[in-house]
Amino acid sequence: MPKSPIAEALEITNFRLAAGVSMKDFIAANQDVDAWLEQQPGFILRRVSQNANGIVTDMLLWTSVMHAERAVHGIVTELAGSPVHAAIDQSTVDWSVTRCLHRVK
Repeated sequence: MPKSPIAEALEITNFRLAAGVSMKDFIAANQDVDAWLEQQPGFILRRVSQNANGIVTDMLLWTSVMHAERAVHGIVTELAGSPVHAAIDQSTVDWSVTRCLHRVK
């Protein structure tokens, strides 16, 4: 009998930090975002990394694509005044939300 499909969704955003912003600065600028995310329906987890070339990957796991897309719109409306926006080189942002197709616990 086949397993039911996975409803979870991955939100992945890749970008560079704004000029003069360190990773430590970026994490500090996310305090309001992190607190807000923890209150959002469907939020499971967030992970942020930076590779050797300076590209930051911000990955969030949601219970559904709908929850992920709703939160993205909230980041730019409800959190429009967040310092996180100035910490990102907006011209480098590459964002996507995709439904998970496989998982291992």
